[in-house]
Amino acid sequence: MPRGRDHLVWDWNGTLLDDLHLVVSATNAVLAAVGGPVITVEEHRTQYRRPIMDYYAEVLGRMLDAEEFARLDKLFHEAYRLGLAECTLTADAAVALRSWHGSQSLLSMWFHDELVPTVDRYGLTPHFRRIDGLRAGVGGGRKASHLARHLAAVGVEGRSTVLIGDSIDDAEAAAYVGARCVLYTGGITDPARLRASGWPVADSLTEAVALAAELD
Repeated sequence: MPRGRDHLVWDWNGTLLDDLHLVVSATNAVLAAVGGPVITVEEHRTQYRRPIMDYYAEVLGRMLDAEEFARLDKLFHEAYRLGLAECTLTADAAVALRSWHGSQSLLSMWFHDELVPTVDRYGLTPHFRRIDGLRAGVGGGRKASHLARHLAAVGVEGRSTVLIGDSIDDAEAAAYVGARCVLYTGGITDPARLRASGWPVADSLTEAVALAAELD
């Protein structure tokens, strides 16, 4: 079937990597450190958003300054690293990657120096023209400007691109660069929120690729 867009950008956490429960566990470690509540997976999927500082502020019922957020972000990643070895790829990730016949790249808001060797350990590096993670000391920001720089480095335009991700922030980043987006329901965001966004939604990664192939 002919496609209008021939480059696919993948999100990592919650999309290719099935790490939802680890993310929630690490978030609870952060909240416990500052006397916050314990959240369930369902609550996290309903409330989570970027910037993550705003999400923490909502759950804690108070504002955070940049210094406190940086400390909490460090705590989150320390807890996340402890459980990372137990995470697996999303069940159909390998099949989905093989099913796209154009070029592919990967963009994550996880730290670049940790992302690259992790992707390689899962044997996925050969699928991607480029892999980019966060090149900063503190995470939690929006993806839009990072996607713009990623596409410039890959050498493709937004109008040639579809992004597959699991959050509203992914869709907003795609819109920022003139790309399209397919949202995957198995990740960080409640499926009802994704469907309410008006963007194409898929319940599996293979379905997401099939939808991406149909977008003009």
